Amino acid sequence: MPMNANDIERLIKTHIPDAVVTIHDLAGDGDHYAATVVSETFRGKSRVQQHQLVYQALKEELGGELHALALQTSTPAA
Repeated sequence: MPMNANDIERLIKTHIPDAVVTIHDLAGDGDHYAATVVSETFRGKSRVQQHQLVYQALKEELGGELHALALQTSTPAA
């Protein structure tokens, strides 16, 4: 069963409360998404560490309901 974009956003925000999350369904099938996540939580962390935080929020769904996620992370612009 495909995953809803709103559910992805909710899971990310549950683990990273200050996150600004933008989700795009890449294929229109509910299985392939692109996410942009902006959070102060990422400040001082490497790109790998930032992605790990997001993937941790989605760990139960990745490979199951959520097949693929292209991810971009950053800190808020000053």
